[in-house]
Amino acid sequence: MSEITPVPEQFFLTIGDIGLTRDAIVTPNGTAPLKGSQWIVADQTTTAQKIPTYAIVLAVVFAIFCLLGLLFLLMKEEVTTGYVLVTVRSGDLYYSCQIPCGNQQAIASVRAAVTQAQSAAAQF
Repeated sequence: MSEITPVPEQFFLTIGDIGLTRDAIVTPNGTAPLKGSQWIVADQTTTAQKIPTYAIVLAVVFAIFCLLGLLFLLMKEEVTTGYVLVTVRSGDLYYSCQIPCGNQQAIASVRAAVTQAQSAAAQF
């Protein structure tokens, strides 16, 4: 006779290493109820403008032939570095995770996932 083991509930949302089921938050530190949980997002990224390497190379190569090559130094690109810190608190569970973000779309994606988690915590 074989025993039937219950199938664990699937995550409907993951944020970093935080998983959400219909009624629970699962982290490496433990599990806590989703209902009444509090979520905090802290953007720890920096965005800077820099001259790309290929623009410097093109400026040097074309400066030899004509001074118009120096216009390549006007090229700029935005570089985002850092992480978004997501913190969740529910009952006795307190957990933070850092999610590396390399562009503004990744930051917006993390914020949208936390907003979805907040609405799920209020709904269930």
